[in-house]
This record gives sequence, structure tokens and C-alpha cells, in this order.
Amino acid sequence: MEKTGVYVIVIGIIVLAFFAGNFAWPQLLNLGFVPNVPYKLGLDLQGGVHLVYEAGLSQIAQADRADAMEGLRDVIERRVNLFGVREPVVHVQRNRLVVELAGVLEPAKAIRLIGETPFLEFRELSQEAERQEEELIEFTPTPLTGRYLQKAEVVFEQLAYRPTISLQFNQEGAKIFEEITAQNVGKPVAIYIDGVLISAPVVQEPISGGKAQITGQFTIAQAQELARNLNAGALPLPITLISEQSVGPTLGAVSLAQSLRAGILGFLAILLFMIGFYRIPGLLSSISLLIYVVLLLALFKLISVTLTLAGIAGLLLSMGMAVDANVLIFSRVREELKQGKNYLHALEEGIKRAWPAIRDGNLTTILVGLILFGFGTSFVKGFAFTLVIGNLVGMFTAIVVTNNLLRLFPKDKNLKWFWLWF
Repeated sequence: MEKTGVYVIVIGIIVLAFFAGNFAWPQLLNLGFVPNVPYKLGLDLQGGVHLVYEAGLSQIAQADRADAMEGLRDVIERRVNLFGVREPVVHVQRNRLVVELAGVLEPAKAIRLIGETPFLEFRELSQEAERQEEELIEFTPTPLTGRYLQKAEVVFEQLAYRPTISLQFNQEGAKIFEEITAQNVGKPVAIYIDGVLISAPVVQEPISGGKAQITGQFTIAQAQELARNLNAGALPLPITLISEQSVGPTLGAVSLAQSLRAGILGFLAILLFMIGFYRIPGLLSSISLLIYVVLLLALFKLISVTLTLAGIAGLLLSMGMAVDANVLIFSRVREELKQGKNYLHALEEGIKRAWPAIRDGNLTTILVGLILFGFGTSFVKGFAFTLVIGNLVGMFTAIVVTNNLLRLFPKDKNLKWFWLWF
């Protein structure tokens, strides 16, 4: 490559690093045109609430359980968003639902917000109950629950002018409702909310169209609240809170400070090693590593990566991988120089020989990171994501940035100072 082309690439790298640095630390130069986007901190760094719920899947067919859990996740996420919780993390782990609410420092309030969503279900008479006295009547669950609810609204009875809740089911729910009413003509079908019997009207004829009505001793305010909560997300499954953990803001701040200290010390240790062992090339690779950190932090802001303790660990590990790529290049260049080749030829051959090892090492790490991201929990996902992004940026800085910084000095070095290079 001609020297002019090298200069153009290096200038482009410097400009990119300048803007990335100011995006990562906007208070550095306080440039008005650079947006001040805050870093997105996770639960363990910011403080918040970690809740684990177990879903009742006994009434759901095995083949439908995955879809039911995804529907439950969507409802809970919509529910916490409705109450202004900023960027909640809600994910499924088999029959459990994990809810992470960063910045929420009142666990009782968070639990109440999630638990207020009513669980709606329709029940029919059990076969034994049909032969028993009225006071011993028992109802058994049917497939029709709140998961099929499309809309709920408050209406008023024409004569008594009492508030009732009108329900509209989706197409699948309407079909199930019609089948239930057809099987129970002349019998009561009970409507339960959160396990409490609300009403048990007697079915006069099969009901098509997917419309039902909840009647009871409601005040207008109670009816409006029930309809609002049903619309916000009628839970498709009953849930039980089995684990609750809270991280205070002070503990989160301490974790963040310790993580930053570890990152800075690790970064400085790498710089000292590279400069001490590889001298001027080590200094150039340190500049490349600094550009790597700047680009990576700017990228975390740009794509809104949630930084956690595990994510910071992935960042530090990827930093080590980025240094490893430089070490491979320098080792190969030294070998070429020992064979009597000139500087530029040795540099080209060294990078060519080092590239397969750099490529294979980083791609296998990226592959493992993708597997961890696909099958791991939220904390593992944070580690895997920053590890993958860090490896991709590390490959760019090693092959492009370090390579072109070394090419700025294409002539053979004076033998008196050559020891400072390789």
C-alpha cells in the first residue's frame, strides 16, 4: 500500500476515534453537537429488584406451554411498562418468569404492580357436583382464561343501572366459549377472578360471537379498575412469586466503582506489558488498544447495551483477546525480520501469517459467546454479548489500526535504534 493511502486511513482512524471518544465521554470537550447519551446500567450496577415467578401450567397442554409462557412474558412486560418502569427485563426460564426492574428500589411496590393484574378464568360444574347439594357445588377449570381476552369495558344494566364488565374474546377464545356454553345449557358457568367466584350465570343457550359479561356487586370505581387491569393484561396463567432479591443503590454504586477500578488497572497493566516487551510497536499497539476501548464504549451507547458486572467481565476478557492479536502479529514480524527481510516485507508477511490464528481464535470465542447468549440467563447473556462485540472490535483494531500505525514507518530503521522496534 502506498504511503499516501496509509496516511488517509490513519487520519480516518483518528477522526473516528475523536468522535467516538467525545460520544463516549461528552463532558471531555463539551462539544454542543455531540449528544449526551447516558450509559445503560443493569440491575447489579444501578440497584433494583429481581423477581422470579413460577407459572401454573397444569391446565396447559405440553405442546402449548412455550407459547403460553411467551404470552405471559408479553403481558407482564406490558404491565410494568404501563406503570412507567424504565426498560424492564422480562424473560422466560422454562416454567419460570424472571423480572428485573433496574432503578426500582421498593420491592413491595414492584410486586404489587405485577400482582394487581387479575387472572380471569371460566369454570364449569364438575360431574360430581351435578349430583350433590347446592351448598357443595364445585366448579372445575375450563380452557377459557384471560389469555384469550381481546377487550374489557364497563357497561351498565338498563334497568338497575348497575356497572358490569363486558368481555370480548378473540377468535380462538370465542370458539372455546361457544363450545363451553353448548355443553352447559341449563347449567351454571362460573366466572372467577384471582380464584374468587364473581358470578355463576345459568346458560340458556349456546353463545356465539365471543361476548360475555361479568356481573356482581361492583361500584363504578371498582368496575373501571377491573376493566382497566384486564385490558392492561389479563394474565394468561396464574403466577406465584418464589424469589425476591433487591440491590440497593449504594451497593450498585460500590460495584460500579470496583468494576471501573479493575478495568483501569487491567488496562494499565496491559499497556505496561506491551510497551516494556515490544517497545515502540508496543506503544503503537497501546494507542490501538486505547482506540479499541473508545470505539467499544461508544458502540455500547449507540446500540444501548445494558452494562452489568458480567458484561464488564466480558469487556475485560475481550480486551485481552485484542492484545493477543497484537502479540501474534509482533511475534510473526520478529520471525520474518530474523530471516533478513526488510521492515515492510516482514510486516506484510507477519500479518499474513498471524491472520489465520487471529481469525480462528476470535471466531471460536465469538461462536461460544453466541451459544451462551442463545441459551444462557440474563447475566450470562450480558457477558456473552459484550464478549462478542469486543472480539469483533478487537479484530478491527488489530488488523486495521495497529497495522496502519506500523506502516507509517516504512523505511528500514537505523541499526542504532532498531532495538527499540523489534
